[in-house]
Amino acid sequence: MSDDMRWGQEPQDTGHPPTGPGGTSGNADENVMGSGQLPPRYSHYQVHQEQTPQLPPTDGRPPRNRRSNKHSYKNSFGRKAGTTVALAVIFGLVAGIVFQGVNIVSRTYLGTDQQSQIGMTNTIPDTTSQGSSTDGSDTNNLLVQSGSVAGVAQAAMPSVVAITTVSIQQINSFFGFYGRREYPTTGTGSGIIVGENDSELLIATNNHVVEDATTLSVCFIGDDVISAEEETQNLAATSDGDINVEDAVTAKIKGTDEDNDLAVVAVMKSDIPEDTMSQIKIAQIGSSDSLVVGEQVVAIGNALGYGQSVTSGWISALNRSLSMEDGVNAELIQTDAAINPGNSGGALLNMRGELIGINSAKYADNAVEGMGYAIPISKAKPILEDLMNRKSRDKVEEGQAAYLGVKMSDLSVEAIQMYNMPAGAFVTEVMSGDPAEAAGIHKGDIIVKMDGQKVSGREDLLDKLAYYAAGETVTFVVARAGNGGYTETSVEVTLGARSE
Repeated sequence: MSDDMRWGQEPQDTGHPPTGPGGTSGNADENVMGSGQLPPRYSHYQVHQEQTPQLPPTDGRPPRNRRSNKHSYKNSFGRKAGTTVALAVIFGLVAGIVFQGVNIVSRTYLGTDQQSQIGMTNTIPDTTSQGSSTDGSDTNNLLVQSGSVAGVAQAAMPSVVAITTVSIQQINSFFGFYGRREYPTTGTGSGIIVGENDSELLIATNNHVVEDATTLSVCFIGDDVISAEEETQNLAATSDGDINVEDAVTAKIKGTDEDNDLAVVAVMKSDIPEDTMSQIKIAQIGSSDSLVVGEQVVAIGNALGYGQSVTSGWISALNRSLSMEDGVNAELIQTDAAINPGNSGGALLNMRGELIGINSAKYADNAVEGMGYAIPISKAKPILEDLMNRKSRDKVEEGQAAYLGVKMSDLSVEAIQMYNMPAGAFVTEVMSGDPAEAAGIHKGDIIVKMDGQKVSGREDLLDKLAYYAAGETVTFVVARAGNGGYTETSVEVTLGARSE
């Protein structure tokens, strides 16, 4: 099926060219992907001419002697052979021109791309031999040096990207006389190419990287990240959301999971320059289940927004819990590899160059040094797979903004634990005659999912609604109290217009 998603898995040797495996602001979306087509086979064309038999003359003239006749036949045959060859050459030339013309027109107007499949990053083989370093001219030798940070960096860098976001910050004007003013602010983060589909490249990152973003752009390996950030910020105020500048490509959110701080964004393949497509790769996915404390790791990301940088360290601890402003993140990998602002969403790799974690946070304190955290890939993988299969969406314009018709509040951690309540947006009031009431949502319900995405609270639900237009019918899952517990029920809501 053409919509099959390919996710970072090592291709099997089938004897055919490998196909690619199989990517804001805290909101939901879906992905589309498919496989490229093999180039058509061309056959040789042959020109066939029927030969007309010679009839004896009927004008009463004596026939020519045999010798003269034989000589004439040879000349005729030579001329016919020459004509046949010439026609074959001309036909082949015309056919070649036609085929090339068709290919050009197809690529230009139909967007066909036989080279659309993205390769996988290399994995570094296990070996006990540690070859000495060379003068750098033969960079491939790094890929066979087990335990080489340089080899891991070279293998994995094509799969790591820099993400630039623009969000709108509201600030009270001086003394509050002129109300609140809006100013665009720029943020930076990292991402990892984890899959593709027919039309999109899919990138995993953190939810907090893309949360509240009105504009997203992605820079790939070798791009000028600083220039791209400046161009993105300059264009964000006047653009319609497309920021395809020289060093950056527009991205859209496919889906987010606030609870686990994960998100997938998508970039249209047609927006990526051909020379960039030839350099980028899909990350090899490893396993975080077999990690041990003391194992060496490598972190790659867009530190401080300056572009890709590499740090190395060790796994300090496993299954750590970290209290954040928006909740508790559990089962994290702790590492002393330097993770700085901008590294969020970047790759944590083992010494085979395989992705084992998504860098998420750093413990910041004057008295603390070298405590970074990453989301284990074995925990993130099923969540990312679900997000990758969602529809890519843009924030809708204000005139098309959707309206649910409820008042909501957040549930405290204490209330969830004390009363065994599910996490979500608690409905405190349902407006009469509005979409929520018509769909059967009641006061006291807890909205736990919207369009297949988990809802962690009021703000999370409002963020997701920003990507849906009035008139769309969306499935909500609500948890309703009864019989000493909560039962989940699905309801179909046709969203109203906020202006109504």
